[in-house]
Amino acid sequence: MSRRSGVLEFAVLGLLHDAPMHGYELRKRLNVLLGSFRAFSYGTLYPCLKNLVAQGFLVEDNPDSEYVPATALNGKRSKIVYRLSPEGKERFEELLAESGPDAWEDEHFGVHFAFFGRTDKAVRMRVLEGRRSRLEERLERMRSSIARTRERFDDYTLELQRHGLESVEREVRWLNELIETERANRNVRGGPQSGPPQTSDGRGQEAGSLDPPRPPHDRPGRS
Repeated sequence: MSRRSGVLEFAVLGLLHDAPMHGYELRKRLNVLLGSFRAFSYGTLYPCLKNLVAQGFLVEDNPDSEYVPATALNGKRSKIVYRLSPEGKERFEELLAESGPDAWEDEHFGVHFAFFGRTDKAVRMRVLEGRRSRLEERLERMRSSIARTRERFDDYTLELQRHGLESVEREVRWLNELIETERANRNVRGGPQSGPPQTSDGRGQEAGSLDPPRPPHDRPGRS
């Protein structure tokens, strides 16, 4: 399974853990939750859904009705509703518990963070600390690169590199605050809580929210 399809599987199972949905509604929520995947098409989502059904993780309600786009004539859609099976719930719990290097990468971290409200505190800490470690390594490489290439690039290219460096530095500061909060057993508004309640593309807030907060480098302007 590719990294992207693994992220999509996790996101689909997590959103359907809240409530069953038809594909149209699920796609809208995924486009918000995953951020960098806003260009999702039905050609991407539906093979994933069919695969999850084939694995026994999802169940289709009304499976005999094909999806019919709304038109001026019919004014409605025939919908297949997807819901988690018991096996799908177990699979989602397995994915929630993962805290290794994949969970620290940009795409995976955003989705893990979106579901932090249901994630065990020890797992949250490992993911946050791993993400911070990964970004600190990235910072070191970026600083070294800027120092080596300073004389070879014009001012605009150097400014672009500095902008990228500042973005990563802001996310590291944001992660430091989150880690301090976790250690102090305080709650973040709409984010991590003790017990069962995302990249720079990390998202916060309750899973499935349509307006998740972003790490600092995703916000307009500079610190």
